[in-house]
Amino acid sequence: MGRVMLKKASLLAVVGLLLFGASLQSSAADRSVVYVHAQRLLNESPQIQELKKRVRDEFADRDKRLIEMQKQVKQLEDKLEQDAEEMTMQEQRRLRHDISTRHLKNKHARDELTQDKQLRYSEEEERVTRVIREVIEQVAQDEKIDVVLQSGVLWVSPEADITDKVLGRLKELFETGQ
Repeated sequence: MGRVMLKKASLLAVVGLLLFGASLQSSAADRSVVYVHAQRLLNESPQIQELKKRVRDEFADRDKRLIEMQKQVKQLEDKLEQDAEEMTMQEQRRLRHDISTRHLKNKHARDELTQDKQLRYSEEEERVTRVIREVIEQVAQDEKIDVVLQSGVLWVSPEADITDKVLGRLKELFETGQ
């Protein structure tokens, strides 16, 4: 009798596992997985375009000053080249020293400007990235999507790519000023 009970229990366990596996398969078939091209969103979203313009405008005066400093150095270099024969050695040395000092100042100013721009852009990009993530989540919820992938995908069918939908929502948000 023990064997019969063991066989029935084993049979029930196998049937239970089969039913459990079948339910997993059907729920997996009901799942929806889509893809969003994150880099494309960062390149094409109006929020990022506006951010680039704002940062460019914010640093425009410093860019102009840097260009003016470079022009001054070029003028001094031209003067040295043209008037070197008429200048004393001491005047040439002073002018070369002045040019060298200005080159270093220009390099320092250019490096500082680049760092400041990158820092400012990174700060703002983080805020825009949060907005993009929220829009992706909203699209996923609205369309009852279970999983959204954004990288490490080798191939995506056009039907599974929601990048255009997300970009559309981002444009709507931008146009309404949100």
